[in-house]
Amino acid sequence: MTDIRRTVLWVVFTMSLVLLWDGWQKHNGQPSMFSPPAPKVATVGPAAPNGATGVPAAAAVAGAQAGLPAAAPSAAALAGEKVHIKTDVLDVTLNTLGGDVTRVELPTYLTGPEPGLFDPILQAVGIKDKSTVPQTPVVLLDSEGHSYKAQTGLIGSQGQALPTHNTLMTVAPGEREMKAGANELVVRMESPEQGGVKYIKTFTFKRGEHVIGVKHEVVNVGSAAVTPQVYVQLVRNNVAGPGGTAFTSTFTGPALYTDKTKFQKVEFKDIDKGKVDILKNADDGWVSMVQHYFASAWLHNEHTPREFFVNKVKGAVPDQYAVGMVFTLPALAPGATATHADQLFVGPQEEEKLSQLAPGFELVKDYGIFAILAKPLFWLLEKLYGILGNWGWAIIALVVLLKIAFYWLNASAYKSMAKMKAVGPKVQAMRERLKDKPAEMQQEMMRIYREEKVNPIGGCLPILLQMPFFMGLYWVLLSSVEMRGAPWIGWIVDLSAKDPYFILPLLMTASSLFQVWLNPTPPDPMQAKMMWFMPLAFSFMFFVFPSGLVLYWLTNNILSIAQQWYINKRLGVQG
Repeated sequence: MTDIRRTVLWVVFTMSLVLLWDGWQKHNGQPSMFSPPAPKVATVGPAAPNGATGVPAAAAVAGAQAGLPAAAPSAAALAGEKVHIKTDVLDVTLNTLGGDVTRVELPTYLTGPEPGLFDPILQAVGIKDKSTVPQTPVVLLDSEGHSYKAQTGLIGSQGQALPTHNTLMTVAPGEREMKAGANELVVRMESPEQGGVKYIKTFTFKRGEHVIGVKHEVVNVGSAAVTPQVYVQLVRNNVAGPGGTAFTSTFTGPALYTDKTKFQKVEFKDIDKGKVDILKNADDGWVSMVQHYFASAWLHNEHTPREFFVNKVKGAVPDQYAVGMVFTLPALAPGATATHADQLFVGPQEEEKLSQLAPGFELVKDYGIFAILAKPLFWLLEKLYGILGNWGWAIIALVVLLKIAFYWLNASAYKSMAKMKAVGPKVQAMRERLKDKPAEMQQEMMRIYREEKVNPIGGCLPILLQMPFFMGLYWVLLSSVEMRGAPWIGWIVDLSAKDPYFILPLLMTASSLFQVWLNPTPPDPMQAKMMWFMPLAFSFMFFVFPSGLVLYWLTNNILSIAQQWYINKRLGVQG
């Protein structure tokens, strides 16, 4: 029998490489080896909803895919009029062409170039470098950059052309910036009569909120009854949002939620292949576009029948994708008016606030398979931050609490490792003596383990039992927007960015190598070399990891070294 403990370590090492490869594949747009296929409920295709002539969301500006009856706007109208709205937490651009939300800046979330390795030297000699460039607000929606916008409009029955996101609207005069002392700002847009209907859209902005109220009013100014439908949609290209790396892949794309199917992400490549399987009709739920740290979403919390759609948009702008909902309004007699209210969220993935906006909305902050552990860990991390006032120290405190919680489990593992290290010279001498008799060597090795009361896998199992908790914490730190721009000490000014001077990664590598020295040396020379190579193979990832993640691993290593050192000394093991 081979050394079982080394076999377990090789299995862990191999699985780690597999997971890294899987992360690399997902980062480069390839399918994951572990992602299950979406549940097959109902396939969304180009069929028109509820007997309507077409879904504008699935069409280009001219309505190419679904046969939208409305004509494309003229070139002059395509520009529309830009209306700039400013609140304390949002800087929004509306366009009178369809009343689209075409740009949203988040002034309380800044972005800018990371400091470079030689920036302090350059600054010392008076050279202006990239780190002197001022930070700018995060831009989430942007019709010119990511081609990312929020749209609404109407669908008529029996080929009736009603106002859509192609229709040029007029904006009512009023305030465009939230004044001091004001808590609300309202912007009203109105379409001309089209198909016997006028469409009025009212945006309501509130102080301190990333949610925009959007009220739709449909007025039948014609002579015949109409049964209009309201659609809301988010349209963007497939360019991933910032924040992911080859080793910290994050999801960018559409996501939907219903009480029946729960949270479901849709990959852009699945849309391209026509493999989108979602629940098509429900009386609850929401749609969103998700990226690292931020999201946009259309929310409607009333139990109202709606149809969901996810499509690739065909038109002049390539690689655009739409996710949205369609609501059928009551039949309107001539002169009647119907209203419908939605909420447009554009902002950060702050878990507690998201959970208050809509059922399941906090799931856009995706912890993956470790959610059951990650959620309570994030709750505890928030409590520690409330006490310490610094996310870096909160991370350290949380790792300390986890090490305390697992102290006796770790003590068992480290005690086993110490015993393995103590009997190492005896095992090595035996291997040299019986190197030509492998069967006798294994019998003698097991005899030594029995006499010395050493369990070869005793040092691995306790550590493996803890791995889900530390992986859950890993995803907490990777996914939490609270880490973004959060400083720790000195040179660490953003826990979500890599260490600009690589100090933490170098300390992390040194601590990993010291752990190898503390642990028992494998009798096999090749295995011994691999044990030294493994920390070096892993450490290069930490040079591009967010510094908050490296701080977490470094703290865990230091505490593990301290406990291993203490147990080794108590048992009289050298090193």
